[in-house]
Amino acid sequence: MIISHPACALHDAGPGHPESPTRLAAVLDALNAPAFALVPRQLAPTASIAQLLRVHDPALIERVFASEPSVGQVRLDPDTAMSPHSLEAALRAAGAVIAGVDAVLLGSSRRVFCAVRPPGHHASPSEAMGFCLFNNVAIGAAHALALGLSRVAILDFDVHHGNGTQAIFSAEPRLLFASSHQSPLYPGTGAESEHGVGNIFNAGLMPGARSLEFREAWSTLLFPHIEAFAPQLILISAGFDAHRLDPLAQLNLRTEDFAWISERIVALAERSAHGRIVSSLEGGYSLTALRECTTAHCTALFG
Repeated sequence: MIISHPACALHDAGPGHPESPTRLAAVLDALNAPAFALVPRQLAPTASIAQLLRVHDPALIERVFASEPSVGQVRLDPDTAMSPHSLEAALRAAGAVIAGVDAVLLGSSRRVFCAVRPPGHHASPSEAMGFCLFNNVAIGAAHALALGLSRVAILDFDVHHGNGTQAIFSAEPRLLFASSHQSPLYPGTGAESEHGVGNIFNAGLMPGARSLEFREAWSTLLFPHIEAFAPQLILISAGFDAHRLDPLAQLNLRTEDFAWISERIVALAERSAHGRIVSSLEGGYSLTALRECTTAHCTALFG
């Protein structure tokens, strides 16, 4: 299943901002290829305030709701802006992941890709930051835990560390968070020494790292912990900005690397989670890489 909503294209962080509506257009262009013609589509609902409150402080939610301008942009931090329609876009992005979780747990779909923006994995309990308003994947994971699951994994291969996701779940043993990311790089978190309550696993990659380092990090540092955890559901923070074409980072992955990790995650999900995966778009700022990596990722998800 592919979940999206036209409102996600209306969020506009301002002229020249890398997190632009053209990103989602590139992703949807890839998903409109004949290879995905038979994949069911669904419009994203809006997340409720009660669902947001599972991971975010009331003060953050109130600030985001109050900050949307009637014209132009309002900045929540130097990188993170809201425009007219940004609030609906953010609520639809979080709602998409919730709907995806419902779909895989109820059996109407085994795998879901949420083609949404703004991204989410930098949004912490108390801060909107790093282009992110609400933490979409964390909200979906909290929804799964509220439905009774006891082992949920979030796998994050965005080039930037998902500091918000880690902060939200660092004391939650029912949630495993595994991340590969460039280090040093924004936001400066994600050291391998950060373990939470034994549920956090980070693999930093030096600038210039290529396929070998990326695949070794997942194969030797991250996948063994995920296998041992035996998740009942896997959520993916699917950022494609570790690609060699991306302008905001310095890793040198190729499209084939995103196919490789996606195939590995699918195989893992088949062994422990009845194949259940919900993936949601995070970063990725080369339109060419976004099209290629979306195709590779969703080919692995949908077969």
